[in-house]
Amino acid sequence: MLIDAHDRRITYLRLSLTDRCNLRCQYCMPAEGLNWIPHEAVLQDDEIVTLLETVFLPLGLQKLRLTGGEPLLRKGLPDLVSRIAALPGMTDLALTTNGIYLAGLAERLRAAGLQRINVSLDSLKPERFAEITRGGDIEKVRQGIARAVAAGLDPVKVNMVVIPGTNDDEILDFAEWTLSEKVHVRFIEMMHVGDRNFFEERKYVPVEALITTIRERHGLDVGTQPVTGNGPARIFQIPGALGTIGFISPMSHTFCDTCNRIRLTADGQIKACLMRPEEQDLLGLLRRGASPEEMQQLVRNSLGSKPEHHDWGAGLPIHRTMSQIGG
Repeated sequence: MLIDAHDRRITYLRLSLTDRCNLRCQYCMPAEGLNWIPHEAVLQDDEIVTLLETVFLPLGLQKLRLTGGEPLLRKGLPDLVSRIAALPGMTDLALTTNGIYLAGLAERLRAAGLQRINVSLDSLKPERFAEITRGGDIEKVRQGIARAVAAGLDPVKVNMVVIPGTNDDEILDFAEWTLSEKVHVRFIEMMHVGDRNFFEERKYVPVEALITTIRERHGLDVGTQPVTGNGPARIFQIPGALGTIGFISPMSHTFCDTCNRIRLTADGQIKACLMRPEEQDLLGLLRRGASPEEMQQLVRNSLGSKPEHHDWGAGLPIHRTMSQIGG
């Protein structure tokens, strides 16, 4: 069992498969992209399975989310998912994607053992979506979401990062989507773990303002529909809706007291807290032939940099953006 200094049980790993992405979302990265991790420095499939089987699962981590960058860029992903899903003790296997390639992979991923999926979608307007993502095709994403629902991935969540002055006029459109389809929309406050200059220009919209907007139009009930893996989201539902609405507030209302996660970057670095610069080189230890016990101890040691509460204003250096760490 993995318990940090603040008595939080760590059961959830967010594992990045790549730092590369086929989109260039305005708040996430510059138009020219970033300095990508060299291919030889990225975790290989066998290394991922070994670390899960001999390090993380024995430590009591039962839940895994595959992230990026864009994880659907990973070659042979369904085969990797199948290997992970077969590991004893893996109780929850999810993935976050921008959805561009999802339509062609949804059925194979579900058959391989993927249980649920989150799709990032920041506008329902084609031209605006293309502008935010610098070239993305919203129809491909909508098709991917439909195929994911049809394939039996459940729940299918839609993550909408609210960008002040850009898409904050679409709050009701996203909320009303849940009336007729079984999608679970999650509104997320924009963070500064991306393009820092973009964030400083725009700041963020507190979720309380979003809740007020939807409640004034439709009313909101506290969500009673079970939604697997809702994590830090506060869940509501428009009366009679098929789907749910969640609000994630990393800026205005932190949820550190219930944090049960650690991250493993695409180049095998353990990060115990998204907002702390400290990393522990787990992949390096593996490639040097370390024993499972040595690697497990490194993971335990990494929790020393997991604070009770993060401090956005502490001036700590952020050496990697969200896409480089793993969303």
